[in-house]
Amino acid sequence: MLSPYMSPVERVWHYSHRVICALVLLFLVLPVLVIVPLSFNSGTFLVYPLQGFSLRWYEEFFMSAEWMRSLKNSLIIAPAATALALGFGTLAAIGLNRGEFRGKALVMSLLISPMVVPVVIVGVASYLFFAPLGLGNGYLSLILMHAVLGVPFVIITVSATLQGFNHNLVRAAASLGASPLTAFRRVTLPLIAPGMISGALFAFATSFDEVVVTLFLAGPEQATLPRQMFSGIRENLSPTIAAAATLLIGFSTVLLLTLEWLRGRGERLRTQSA
Repeated sequence: MLSPYMSPVERVWHYSHRVICALVLLFLVLPVLVIVPLSFNSGTFLVYPLQGFSLRWYEEFFMSAEWMRSLKNSLIIAPAATALALGFGTLAAIGLNRGEFRGKALVMSLLISPMVVPVVIVGVASYLFFAPLGLGNGYLSLILMHAVLGVPFVIITVSATLQGFNHNLVRAAASLGASPLTAFRRVTLPLIAPGMISGALFAFATSFDEVVVTLFLAGPEQATLPRQMFSGIRENLSPTIAAAATLLIGFSTVLLLTLEWLRGRGERLRTQSA
């Protein structure tokens, strides 16, 4: 709402700022949205104008053995990697929040380094590590490395939740006879749950969308959905890829809406606990 005391320059900046933000958002979103109509094209080429409306590419996606195998692999690897990332990331965040020791900042930097290190370097390093062990083409190496990529997101979101955590609640539970495990389960866990779930969703999205590390570690039977899309772009450009991309866009949109809801819920819980 505009203030009646704003100067003409401030009013111009007020509206200009919103127009600039809208144009930037349009610039970022429009290339993604262009893919969606192409997935409903009845033609065999990814071109405009559309030749007609059809669901044939979605049917081909769900009827194709290769696409279904890649989807199944993604649905196996991503939840397993998310579970590992959630467990290790939550424990690391709690330990860093409660502990005071020399080199704490260095430990934090090392734990979140997979987020900033180029993923190609991570892929090459993981291949050089797992290949001599005979684990280069298997689910185990993929799950472990996807978990490594997801841990930083869990640490950051849980650490942010713990910044507003009232530790007097844990002390009060201990004074009433609760064991450390009971205090964690009944007091700490419900309050940091929004941060944990947000981190888990980020970790899941990271694993589900990962392609570079998968190219280094996955064999033909472990190809994930992003890798199948990457191979399709290189070998046989089909509108089925547009259908798969549209499904991923919808899935990502649901994740973002869930994260926004959790963020609002977390703010309300921190306000109530304070």
